[in-house]
Amino acid sequence: MMKASLSMSPRSIMIIIAAFLIMMALLGRIFFASSLTQSHVHGYTMGTKYSVKYRHPEGGFTPDTAQKQIESVLDEINRAMSTYDPESELSRLNRATTSDWIPVSDSLFTVLEAALEIGARSEKAFDITVGPAVNLWGFGPEFHSERIPDKSEIAAVLPAIGQDKLVLDRETHAIRKLHSDIYIDLSAIAKGYAVDRVAEIFDARGIEHYLVEIGGEIRARGTNAQNTPWQIGIEKPHHQYGRSAPYKILSLQDTGLATSGDYQNFFEIEGHRYSHLIDPTTGWPVENGASSVTVLAESCMVADAWATALLVLGHERGLTIAEDQGIAVLFIVNQEGVIKGYTSSHFPAERASDFTQIFIATFLVMGLALIAMAIGVIGGRQPLAGSCGGLGRMGLGCEAGCDQSCAKHDGKNSVH
Repeated sequence: MMKASLSMSPRSIMIIIAAFLIMMALLGRIFFASSLTQSHVHGYTMGTKYSVKYRHPEGGFTPDTAQKQIESVLDEINRAMSTYDPESELSRLNRATTSDWIPVSDSLFTVLEAALEIGARSEKAFDITVGPAVNLWGFGPEFHSERIPDKSEIAAVLPAIGQDKLVLDRETHAIRKLHSDIYIDLSAIAKGYAVDRVAEIFDARGIEHYLVEIGGEIRARGTNAQNTPWQIGIEKPHHQYGRSAPYKILSLQDTGLATSGDYQNFFEIEGHRYSHLIDPTTGWPVENGASSVTVLAESCMVADAWATALLVLGHERGLTIAEDQGIAVLFIVNQEGVIKGYTSSHFPAERASDFTQIFIATFLVMGLALIAMAIGVIGGRQPLAGSCGGLGRMGLGCEAGCDQSCAKHDGKNSVH
């Protein structure tokens, strides 16, 4: 078989060296990630569980130190935003009947501002003032027996619902209530904010691989102990205690995720289910067929709020708004007992991250093969045998009889 010979020009050598450096950088990153220790801390907060997995150099950010910092942040958020703690900053704000400006902490102001923005962008489907109706239906901090409120009771609380009755001052970080009975409930956004704050602890430490989860709200960065994206299961909606099965497995890297559903917190009267999710425009539990909504966003706080807003809207109107707002969302809808999924165009295609891993692995193998072929050339100025077309397209000059050899190749058979 006739082989093509190439003598290496300075430009060709520079290309090989550049490829070699890229290969070494990628391999170094992979080997470094493999040498990291994975730690796990967990506990309780906000009436639910939290879990943090992170990877770090041996002897680095120890689990004991991490847990102390995590719980310090979570305690701060709970003291600011809990409606179950009568002495929290939010509880005191809810008891205030004045229409004067009330200064609030930076963390509380951040969440209030985000909530009002998402409320406006979601056609008021997300509303942190829906608390009076939530409490009326027995889903608030005070225990109530399972009952359907009278229409007159619902009508009585509606005037106090509406985010247009709240005004914020960004310069002074203050809030003004335009209705004395305004009751703010941040349960649909506070956990997402807490996830972001915990993630910031690890970002500040330069930790590039972690998974933070609080009550199902998640922030993921980097890869897991197998050097693959974090695998997150989206639960299939059900209405029976103890049943849990995944509907879909997502590969997460560098994103936040939040899910809102109507199938875990509800009561049933005469065969009819009433969920904790209240439509702020009617004061009644939402019934639109959507059982679960999962949102992906850079901020878990944003994903948390949008998951609730889109569940209130339902999949038909919700998908339209998600497309307009650039939101990655998965709706799981129960249509007469049949579970179906609907996604916005921004939601990632399945197994996309696996393709990326395959591409990187292929790139590494091809690059290392090329480097191995070039070792003899760089070390001893020996001709390089190989494919004329392939090497020519890479910018390696066809100098030592390559043109003649390629000209005799018919595309099907080698020249003998």
